[in-house]
Amino acid sequence: MKKEATLNTINNKSLLKTMAAVALPIALQSLIGSSLNLVDNLMVGSLGEAELNAVGVSVQFYFVHWMLLYGFTSGTATFMAQYFGVKDFHNIRKTVGFALTVTVSVSMLFFLTALIFPHYVLRIFTRFPEIIELGSGYVRACAPAFLFTAVTVPFTSALRATQQTRLPLYISGAAFLTNTFLNYLLIFGSWGAPKLGVAGAALATMIARGLEMSLILYMVFGRKNKLCGPIREFFSYTKSSAVKIVKNAVPTTINETMWGLGTSLYVAAFARIGVTEGAAVQACSTINNLFIMAAFSIGDATLILVGQKLGEGKLDYAYQLAKKMVKIGLVIGLAAGGLLIVFGKPLLSLFEFTDRGAHFALLILIVYGCTMWLTVYNAVNVTGVLRCGGDTRFAMLAEVLAVWCVGVPVAFLTALVLQWPIYFAVLAVKLEDVVKGIAVTKRFFSKKWVKNVISE
Repeated sequence: MKKEATLNTINNKSLLKTMAAVALPIALQSLIGSSLNLVDNLMVGSLGEAELNAVGVSVQFYFVHWMLLYGFTSGTATFMAQYFGVKDFHNIRKTVGFALTVTVSVSMLFFLTALIFPHYVLRIFTRFPEIIELGSGYVRACAPAFLFTAVTVPFTSALRATQQTRLPLYISGAAFLTNTFLNYLLIFGSWGAPKLGVAGAALATMIARGLEMSLILYMVFGRKNKLCGPIREFFSYTKSSAVKIVKNAVPTTINETMWGLGTSLYVAAFARIGVTEGAAVQACSTINNLFIMAAFSIGDATLILVGQKLGEGKLDYAYQLAKKMVKIGLVIGLAAGGLLIVFGKPLLSLFEFTDRGAHFALLILIVYGCTMWLTVYNAVNVTGVLRCGGDTRFAMLAEVLAVWCVGVPVAFLTALVLQWPIYFAVLAVKLEDVVKGIAVTKRFFSKKWVKNVISE
């Protein structure tokens, strides 16, 4: 009875208040990031469907890079959240330092590839020469953003894990305003600036990412944040601690990278149908991200809040807390999906579509809206529940197998072999979410993910 009473002390009102303090800034930051992409696409899209398609396939390379970095830092965030549960900032700094070592090394490879081989990269995602030619300028001009992001992502993860979620929000807001202003100047040649078109959008994004990195370093070291410490402390990690982190982070890295590659191949399959279909998918993905990335903040909040309790050794409490977080995620997923359907048409009217393209886009948005609850449910379980307890290997297998054994084959089969209409092809790919949902639900109730990783 005493144990049950302890579990029932999770007060819904108190939980919602705490979750709002953690999740809302993350949601707003995600919304700003998605809005930045929307502004990019709206401005570039006004130049034509070919330009919109070129930017759409070009950013897939950056998307894969970001997912790789996000995957690795998600694995390190398990330790950061649990160390925060016992207020061990020394080990949090060492974890950040090790994450930086890895992310900067990997990003250097992406940077050099973008500078030297942009045409080869774009051939992975499209078969149209005019799209490759337009996109290559974007990829090359934006190449330094890889290095800036390599520094920003680990520090953002650390700030979130230590429940300082407002700082990344403010910094993202500044980057958004900078990017939007520079887009206006450089895409259209406003106020005497050179008219660079697609390359101007890339240059604006690169400068904004540089500002974002500078601000986050200033807030941590210049303002003496609680993460601040001697530089040597960040890189004082031992071989044993690095191995421990790698064992947890490699599955999350593979998970997010393979998921990113897989979803990029969805875009590649759909874009090969035609320029109009590719532009419709790109616009819908951008609008969908406005809603779904904000909803995904529940997964990040779950990792932070439940991970903290696991670090404190309150395993039963953490399990019950995770249950409530999953239920909240389902409600938010349903609400976000409904809002996407309601506001989809007005948002699509902002794009310069042909009648055929607008029709395709509206039907694709309806598919995204009707299935969003399942997508968010899976995200909360994979990025929140399973990762907070270090169950990253199972999370990786569930996601990667669903995407590559179900989603990718279905995308190419329906789009290129069966030649289904684009909206039916997009719907068919959602079968991967069904398969993934069954797997993660069984794992959740098994309780095999309920572990304290910092005491192992």
